[in-house]
Amino acid sequence: MRKLLKSALSALVLLVLASIAPDHGAWSQSGRTIRIVLGVPPGGSIDFLARLLADQISSTTGQTMIVESKPGAGGIIAAEAVARAAPDGNTLLINNNGTLISAILRKVNYDPIASFEPICYLVTTPQIIVVNSASPYRTLAELLDAARQRPGELSIASVGPNTTQHIGIERLKRLAGVNLTYVPYPGGATTINALLGEHITAAVLNWSEIGEHIVAGKARALATMAPARIEPLPDLPTVAESGYRDFETDVWFGVVAPAKTPKETVAQLIDWFRTAVTAPPVKAKLTAQALYPHPKCGADFDAHLRRQQELYTQLIHDLDFKTE
Repeated sequence: MRKLLKSALSALVLLVLASIAPDHGAWSQSGRTIRIVLGVPPGGSIDFLARLLADQISSTTGQTMIVESKPGAGGIIAAEAVARAAPDGNTLLINNNGTLISAILRKVNYDPIASFEPICYLVTTPQIIVVNSASPYRTLAELLDAARQRPGELSIASVGPNTTQHIGIERLKRLAGVNLTYVPYPGGATTINALLGEHITAAVLNWSEIGEHIVAGKARALATMAPARIEPLPDLPTVAESGYRDFETDVWFGVVAPAKTPKETVAQLIDWFRTAVTAPPVKAKLTAQALYPHPKCGADFDAHLRRQQELYTQLIHDLDFKTE
């Protein structure tokens, strides 16, 4: 009798434990709302990417995914909000180069690596050095030669300060030994307006922002800061090909979850985002916006983030950027 009671009690304990243990299969089928948080206002490349992937994942899995903007402080507000969120897979952050740069330059209440679980590196978009189509400069060498002859008179603009584009500009100035006056603008649209209005000599812009103006003949591309030539402009040289070996910088976007999100949940999210970003209709829409899918997930994305943090820390130190 005792054996029967003991056996029954053991079975009851196991049943209770099973009922309260996390069921990650149930998580993936729960129909709960998953928020993708952005550190920028609606509109623009990040918003387009997030909404496209949210729609794709929702349509293929039945999950409810919404995109929420928390702009401000160079993406710090959004990153801090996600770092503080419950590690249950219901709150995600679209991060990029700026997430790392902001954490190096400013005092923040999160660690850009340790406070998050890497899901996937999603896409990259190349940066282009451009001038107005009426500009006398037809190559990067011509622009830099003119800057040497007229130190401080020529200007180059980007979204900034303290952005990927700004760091790229300062690095190029140092390598080329030129004094170009840096002009920061709050966004890509205002930078383009200044370029087309001939208020600045040159600019560094994402291809996704300036591409249509280059195609329309309103702006002239001098070089790409990307590590390789880009598909839309196969004849456009890279900065490295223009004489500055090993120079490269581009903008990437990825997705992360709060630290300590369960491994099974992370694995499910990785599967969703990798599948979504490589789906043919999604890939076509991204490419049309000059957002090129290159999914690297989990440990591979973590390694990328660590390399990027090391690179930007060194560059910011070498270029004497001011930190808070």
